[in-house]
Amino acid sequence: MRIALLSLALLVFVAVEIEAVAAFGYAGVFQAMASNAATRLAFLDLVISLGLVLIWMRQDASERTLPFLPYATITLALGSAGPLAYLIHRELRGARVTSPQRA
Repeated sequence: MRIALLSLALLVFVAVEIEAVAAFGYAGVFQAMASNAATRLAFLDLVISLGLVLIWMRQDASERTLPFLPYATITLALGSAGPLAYLIHRELRGARVTSPQRA
């Protein structure tokens, strides 16, 4: 169930991201975020939040021997898509580890 919810969140986020980039262009999205005090505040909040998530993700990936760099790169380029993809990978890895081995 968690994998389905994470996948749905990732799918919706990527769809909205594609819509925004198609409408404004990649640089235009950042220009729009800098257009007034409220959007600058939201952008700063996003930067701080994703920075904290990156710190957590690096430690978690190290403990679980999962890749970090691809998800960090996605996070820096596309925002929340990186952590969502990482959590899906983490859940899938956990499901494989806990599933019984077939003889």
